Amino acid sequence: MAKFELKLPKMGESVAEATLTNWLKEVGDTIEADEAVLEIATDKVDSEVPSEVDGVLVEKLFNVDDVVQVGQTIAIIETSGGSNGTEKAVAENAPSSEAVPTAAKTAESAAIEVEKQVETAKQATQSPIENKGDRFYSPLVKNIASAENISQAELDGISGTGKDGRVTKNDILAYIENRSSAKTQPQQTQPQAVTEAKSPEAAKPKAPVSVSGEDEIVEMTRMGKLIAHHMVESTQTSAHVQSFVECDVTNVWNWRNKVKNGFAQREGENLTFTPIFMEAVAKALKDFPMMNIAVDGNNIIKRKNINLGMAAALPDGNLIVPVIKNADRLNLVGMSKAVNDLANRARENKLKPDDIQGGTYTVTNVGTFGSIMGTPIINQPQVGILALGAIRKVPAVIETPEGDFIGIRFKMFLSHSYDHRVVNGALGGQFVKRVADYLETWDLNREI
Repeated sequence: MAKFELKLPKMGESVAEATLTNWLKEVGDTIEADEAVLEIATDKVDSEVPSEVDGVLVEKLFNVDDVVQVGQTIAIIETSGGSNGTEKAVAENAPSSEAVPTAAKTAESAAIEVEKQVETAKQATQSPIENKGDRFYSPLVKNIASAENISQAELDGISGTGKDGRVTKNDILAYIENRSSAKTQPQQTQPQAVTEAKSPEAAKPKAPVSVSGEDEIVEMTRMGKLIAHHMVESTQTSAHVQSFVECDVTNVWNWRNKVKNGFAQREGENLTFTPIFMEAVAKALKDFPMMNIAVDGNNIIKRKNINLGMAAALPDGNLIVPVIKNADRLNLVGMSKAVNDLANRARENKLKPDDIQGGTYTVTNVGTFGSIMGTPIINQPQVGILALGAIRKVPAVIETPEGDFIGIRFKMFLSHSYDHRVVNGALGGQFVKRVADYLETWDLNREI
């Protein structure tokens, strides 16, 4: 018999951990190769972890709702050492009476070693780095601290050079480099100073929530908790500012009505408004590359690729943001197929971790729910998000060489939320106006 360690596999770029949501097998169950053993969740995507070997599940190292790091051992699977002449081999190789105590000691030592590994794995998940009061740590800083075995107390003792004293990647790397000297000074003096300076806020009581006998208490879902955490984290990180533009999409409306039936017959898919809007956003990002950036402490990262996230509604009412990779390189047919594929797989809960990674800018269609405009929250670490309002038929002043007159037009509001730390009002306003310009000047004779 041999023991195989089932580890949490790498699930995509920047995915460092996952939450164990369900065990599909119990201890003692027989498992075949490629058969799913457990279910995990990374951010918003649920996945299964299959076994790489045939065998029997002999030990679980984590419980449901535990957080597991990529590469950590989740379970132990016992595999058979051979299949031919098993009984004969056992008889021929039966240990003598003198060898039995040695074998027992070896088995006992192995069991103790496994218990130590289990305890170490549990301790690694029981003490995660947390944000306390005004002391906020980015996911990157948390991952570095976890990898270097830096405790919460040590991290709290590091003096940050970022905004509002926030610890940046450079701060924690410098601390690691000089760890021998840093352990004595910052760890002993800094936490006390932080506690004294911020204790009023930390000790500020939360407003009590009264519950009557007729009220129903419903626990938030796992995804609901994740979304709530990300939304609060984003508002605490970015200085949100909005710009609004009213856009005349009459040409887009009429052109789509003209070509949608032929497109459906030729491509076997519906042509929605979403790929048209996505194309306009991708063009505007090429015109204004400083909207296609990310912030890392005091550094700005200019993204080479334009990867558009599109917020999609799930059957339970939650939202997920799959990503169209290299959106600026797609023609309208390719954009339409990418949009339909991601939207369909999102509704069927078949997205993979890579499908929601690497976004550089996000678009959300609040008009789907009847809203004419919205003020969306930025999807970190991006610096902008565009909300598309409902398309409405409205009376409007139409300017012509022969004079102005009143006509019926199809219009919508574009709401642009952006991070005012790095995007000023001019850039934020010019970008959303450029998107509107691309839509308003849509060619009615365009071929697809």
